[in-house]
Amino acid sequence: MKKLFLIAISVSLLFSCKEKEEPEVAEVIEVDQYTIEQFMDNENAFGNGYSPDKSKVLMTSNRSGIYNMYTIPSTGGEMTPLTQSDSASVYGISYFPKDDRILFRMDGNGDEIYKIFMKDGDEIKRLTPAENVRALFRGWSREENSFFYGSNERDARFMDHYEMNLDDFSSKMIWQNDEGLNFGGMSPDRKYIAVTKSINTNDSDLFILNTETGEKTKINDNLSGNVPEDFTLDGKYFYYSTDDGEEFSYVMRYNLEDGSKDKVLSKDWDISAYYFTRNDKYQVTFSNEDAKTVMVVTEVATGNIVEFPEFENQEISSASFSMDETMALLRVGGSHTPTNSYSYDLASGDLHQLTDVLNKEIDGSHLVSADVVRFKSFDGLEIPAIYYQPHQASADNPVPALVWVHGGPGGQSRQGYNSTIQYLVNHGYAILAVNNRGSSGYGKSFYKMDDQNHGDKDLKDCIAGKDWLKTQDVIDGNKIGILGGSYGGYMTMAALTYAPEEFQVGVNIFGVTNWIRTLKSIPPWWESFKDALYEEMGDPNTEDSIRLRQISPLFHTENVTKPLIVLQGAQDPRVLKVESDEIVEGVKNNGVPVEYVLFEDEGHGFVKKENQIEAYGRIKEFLDKYLKGEGQESMDAAKAEEVEETE
Repeated sequence: MKKLFLIAISVSLLFSCKEKEEPEVAEVIEVDQYTIEQFMDNENAFGNGYSPDKSKVLMTSNRSGIYNMYTIPSTGGEMTPLTQSDSASVYGISYFPKDDRILFRMDGNGDEIYKIFMKDGDEIKRLTPAENVRALFRGWSREENSFFYGSNERDARFMDHYEMNLDDFSSKMIWQNDEGLNFGGMSPDRKYIAVTKSINTNDSDLFILNTETGEKTKINDNLSGNVPEDFTLDGKYFYYSTDDGEEFSYVMRYNLEDGSKDKVLSKDWDISAYYFTRNDKYQVTFSNEDAKTVMVVTEVATGNIVEFPEFENQEISSASFSMDETMALLRVGGSHTPTNSYSYDLASGDLHQLTDVLNKEIDGSHLVSADVVRFKSFDGLEIPAIYYQPHQASADNPVPALVWVHGGPGGQSRQGYNSTIQYLVNHGYAILAVNNRGSSGYGKSFYKMDDQNHGDKDLKDCIAGKDWLKTQDVIDGNKIGILGGSYGGYMTMAALTYAPEEFQVGVNIFGVTNWIRTLKSIPPWWESFKDALYEEMGDPNTEDSIRLRQISPLFHTENVTKPLIVLQGAQDPRVLKVESDEIVEGVKNNGVPVEYVLFEDEGHGFVKKENQIEAYGRIKEFLDKYLKGEGQESMDAAKAEEVEETE
């Protein structure tokens, strides 16, 4: 199964759309144009689980302008705030299994050094060390008197596995990770732990560790992508997904007693998750089908598929079950509408909507549904993409467009709702979210096609996307820009430096510009992924550094001829602030219009509403000036004058 490693920012999109090579001819309608404040006032809220008596649901929401915790009756109603942070975001984890105490996590304004906290009434207690120690929740024990978590307290490079007692909150180490392995789950009786060793960004070795004997058994026979999925409650079987011998991930069952294996499920797409509910009553499968999530829940005893309510023009993207498996929190949404949470009683069929997150000032019919399209790249390879066409676009009113590039390396633009995309589309910009070669979700051969080839064939795929846009009669082919975050930001800068005349503008959101520095400065807790990342990108400590310098836009800013805007979080641990500082300075020295938007209190992604408003509002202003309007026309006129003077 494909993994997203160092530089991941994604469009979280989960809506079912038809696949086509050409978009359907859309009816041109008049739409109201909404402000960035109105779009960012859409609430992002998600459920973290039921209280022990199932009367309440723990929610995390950014309605205050930053993420905080809330509680809401499981039958719906008003959300009651539990925290009121105005600086660092608060993310709910879970109610305690037997009482209304709550676990949550926080980091330092996006530095990704998470700590686990407990809220007990009005009291808040930090349960894991705060100073430069990263801790991640890994589940409740079967006895419901402790929880498990990973921590790099012992060694900043490695996440060990701990158990914390709920009586006195003392911790004990269950597994010391001395080999840079990745934790993949533990059997209910604590006897077995699944671990992986990353070989490259697709392939890994899979092991079962016996905690009683210390014996480690390798499960996979061949080099392949292997992902631990789940142990059964009785301790007899372990399930994992693999792409051994096939393009897409399928599910295998491993007998922990005799070591036998058998294949249990496969599709023509990747199985992205496969697990059992707490008491093994239900088995839940997720698959990544043409950039959308498809969920199937099966009753284990009967093999019957569980029927969930249907939602018009929307899809259920996840179901989180109560501990007694009688109720489920559903997330429901589409590319044209934000995701809402529902509480569903599986026995009675009672359904209660918990959130209604679309800003009441926005008419939902004015938003745009996505289409899946495909086009041929320079070498004939078929490239999938997600296309958003403004309602006001027509052959008589052609609109400017943007090629949108996902994060990664190895990410995927997916079908579903994104406020930034809808904001730009609402203001007349078509968007083509390209899944260039190297993207997840389309088979392991497609995924590996950009290994040690970044800034070349993957960039040519994006240029082919621009060329496809130019063939659409509703697009102004002279006004097409490129936009991306993280790896997508790198692709923006690669386009402006290595193909400087292909796109009219570039939007770089915390993109890598110096691969040598970025690969040398990855956070210490990603030690287990470092070799795999070097396998894909190249090792900056070897002669690979020559190629890495060649593909690093920072060293080629003299080629940039088109306007650029750069956005960056100062606390970003993945793409350091200096990356953006230096690319801005280099382009300025080249005499090209460049804007820089820096947030001191953000990391790898902007989570505070006031910063989102500033960031995405500035992007639109930049596009209005240099792609749609007078700024670009003035530049073109100036260039024409230069040509005339030269002649």
